[in-house]
Amino acid sequence: MTEIIGVVGSGTMGNGIAQVAARAGYAVMMCDVKEVFLQRGMSAIDKSLQRDVDKQRLSAEEKTTIIGRIETTTKLETLSRASFVIEAVTEDLKVKSELFKALDRITPGTAVLASNTSSISITKLGATTNRPDKVIGMHFMNPVPVMKLVEVIRGIATSSETYEKVRGLTEKLGKTALDCNDSPGFVSNRVLMPMINEAIFTLYEGVATRESIDGIMKLGMNHPMGPLELADFIGLDVCLAILDVLYDGFGDPKYRACPLLKQYVDAGWLGRKTGRGFYEY
Repeated sequence: MTEIIGVVGSGTMGNGIAQVAARAGYAVMMCDVKEVFLQRGMSAIDKSLQRDVDKQRLSAEEKTTIIGRIETTTKLETLSRASFVIEAVTEDLKVKSELFKALDRITPGTAVLASNTSSISITKLGATTNRPDKVIGMHFMNPVPVMKLVEVIRGIATSSETYEKVRGLTEKLGKTALDCNDSPGFVSNRVLMPMINEAIFTLYEGVATRESIDGIMKLGMNHPMGPLELADFIGLDVCLAILDVLYDGFGDPKYRACPLLKQYVDAGWLGRKTGRGFYEY
């Protein structure tokens, strides 16, 4: 395949997307602002693929070939060679908008610009470009190499041609595309985040301990992870950002973030990535 997929952001989601694209046979260009972030991203890909080698789901040669398909760069201009770009940067409208403006300038006019946003309006991102018909949401789930779902979000101006192209790519990546229209939090986080927030409120109000809350949801509802454990896995800063998008988007008090969540974020207790959230790691 000569098609190049650009991935902007080499964090947990970005490196996961780069890995599945390279594994599906695509040439990948992973871009980030600092070389150290790219090295960390490549190291995560290496470890993830090595687990598959150890479990004999992949040969050592195949692993080398997959890694060889990924090129890294700190220069966004390098993505001028990409025919498809997936953005996976921080969940912030201003940051994403500036990036989409830049990608619109740099990439070929035919290139599709997709966002891995978990809650931000695709319509708003599309409006920052001269190709809103080619802007779409591709919300991958964490961890990307394992989770099958890609939530595909059409902005008001997204064309059917773009949508079909994204569905096709999603299938080639070995994922299942399920679509929804542009609305705050889409489906996944509009349903998930109020549950997580309510679990935090039950802890905040002293209804039960963290172990009890998570245990009740795991044993009673057959959830693989309890909501507090899941919040730590996602990142409490990300949970708060999504709840704020829901609250601002709908103006409904049911989406108001629990004060305890805000306090933990203020303290820098963001979950697994900082070693402390609702649990200690």
